[in-house]
Amino acid sequence: MKSMLPVVELFHSLQGEGAHAGRSAFFIRLASCQVGCPWCDTKNSWSKDNHPEKNIMYLSEEAAKARAAGAAFVVITGGEPLHHNLDPLCTTIRQVTTSKEKETMPIHIETSGVDLITGNPNWITLSPKRHSPPRQEALQRCHELKVVIHGKDDLIFAEAMKLRMKRKNKPLLFLQPGWNCHEGQKLAFEFVKSHPIWRLSMQTHKWLGVS
Repeated sequence: MKSMLPVVELFHSLQGEGAHAGRSAFFIRLASCQVGCPWCDTKNSWSKDNHPEKNIMYLSEEAAKARAAGAAFVVITGGEPLHHNLDPLCTTIRQVTTSKEKETMPIHIETSGVDLITGNPNWITLSPKRHSPPRQEALQRCHELKVVIHGKDDLIFAEAMKLRMKRKNKPLLFLQPGWNCHEGQKLAFEFVKSHPIWRLSMQTHKWLGVS
């Protein structure tokens, strides 16, 4: 069992986007990403060699501290967090954050869906990429689909991902304009207006100037 993971940063903030926007959350940002989105705002997380490895017990104890301070859930993000086997980390988080007074702290994972899902997360945010499409498992198991929009091709891709799901319990569907991309903002806004199954997601943490 791997007990160490490369960590970019740990922080307690508010979830800034998607279905849980505005809620208190503890973030574990893991290093390593081979997807390589050109618009990525955390390119410093791509190489795991540039970041120290942390013991999963330490990460779990930090999550417990954040919970005591008001965090409603843990968000494991990246990079691409599922480049790592998250079973040991998630198991330890659940052990450390469970008490007689409280249920286990929920675990959310943000992923592009290119790897197998590990960790048995309570919530899966799937943000698929046109240049590196997700596995079918991710489309079948995600709780929200969040597609970044820069141009018209991204809208076509978003609809294609929706059609690939083929499941009774549909996830929440979000279009998220690329940051400072005026074309993406206009396209997403107009598309959501005329396609009510979709919702608009904005990166509110960036508007607020917080992590």
